[in-house]
Amino acid sequence: MNTLLNKLDSPTRRRFVERCAAASLGLTIVPATQLVAGQSAGSKHAAFGKAKSVIWLMLSGGLSHIDSLDPKKGSSRGPAKAINTTADFQVTDFFPKFASVADRVCVIRSMEAKIGVHKPAQYYMRTAYEPRGTILHPNLGAWGSHYLGRSSKTLPSSVCVNRRSDQGNGFFPSSYAPLAIGDPNQGINNVSSIGSRSAARQRLALMNDLDAGFRRKFNDKGVNAYNGFYDDALALMKSKELKAFDLSEESEQRRLAYGDNSFGQGCLLARRLVASGVRFVEVKHDGWDHHKALADEMADVAPVFDQAFATLITDLEQRGMLDSTLVVVATEFGRKPKFDGDGRSHHPVCFSTALAGGGVKPGVVYGRSDTDGFYVDENPVSIGAFHASIAFAAGMEIEKPAMSPSGRPMTIGDGADPVLELFA
Repeated sequence: MNTLLNKLDSPTRRRFVERCAAASLGLTIVPATQLVAGQSAGSKHAAFGKAKSVIWLMLSGGLSHIDSLDPKKGSSRGPAKAINTTADFQVTDFFPKFASVADRVCVIRSMEAKIGVHKPAQYYMRTAYEPRGTILHPNLGAWGSHYLGRSSKTLPSSVCVNRRSDQGNGFFPSSYAPLAIGDPNQGINNVSSIGSRSAARQRLALMNDLDAGFRRKFNDKGVNAYNGFYDDALALMKSKELKAFDLSEESEQRRLAYGDNSFGQGCLLARRLVASGVRFVEVKHDGWDHHKALADEMADVAPVFDQAFATLITDLEQRGMLDSTLVVVATEFGRKPKFDGDGRSHHPVCFSTALAGGGVKPGVVYGRSDTDGFYVDENPVSIGAFHASIAFAAGMEIEKPAMSPSGRPMTIGDGADPVLELFA
């Protein structure tokens, strides 16, 4: 249609509506209005649908597989030593706490990708599609909303911690975008600024009077996707479940166990959120781009991840939640095997990830890299297959395509099949 609003691209329309929402109610949160999901057809592998929630830990910068989950000997070896774990495989001594919970983890040492530049590689890891100028692709949280519906009556179905909400809903409605939490210690900002329920309803009524004509004139589905925004926001603001975002509800001992930093507190927040009904939570951890001073920088960043990850796995297990929660350790690519005593460059053709809980086989390694850690030597896993496997564990009917705005059928993982050998 030849209207001003429809000439705008999707991100622009989304920003426009978000600004209207912020101006009207003082909110920056995104609602969790979801579509009705499809039903599971017939019997599946035992792991299908076992993961009721997913915690996605994104190590941004490119985790060196050789210095973490796939230690090597010879010229590829870095500053770390290989150590034994509670499972039948080794990791490096940068990850001693990971080693203590390795019997609950499946390490994938045969990941393959084809993008070695940070921003597009992060997009690729989050969506399983290469960036294109004509379309935005959804992450797994948005796919879950499409296939499974909303996961809570009041809480959002998808949340991202320590990053913005871009690389979220893609071509799906804006209501599928994750709720962005910039600081896990602060939770949801600006909720108190709305005031009382009656005051908020008065502001809502005034806003509806002002923009009703605009919405009729510009009948765009991107705007219509926000029709339930304010009701959802009001419901969340007064809901008891809002306490899920408040880390002050946790004991000081528990908070310190995760680590006094944004990643550790983000992992604790993720555990609280999935326990309250949020389906997909990403927690981002920066600092893994080690071109130089790898030994010093790993000594700084690895303990933060190591402590939070081990505590998260143990906490979920003690609460009886690990079987129904899939914890994902992801990164955009690995690092080159060549080590000259300083650092390593980007290396997308072979790297490592890890999965725990949610029906995954515990205490095993899947796939193998070659002697130097340069190429995959056995059982390659593409980014698409990685996504398809996670979606399969979450109970999504991945063989059923969704239609893009251009009418192209699209699937989770860009048509890749799940790796069923990952699951018990």
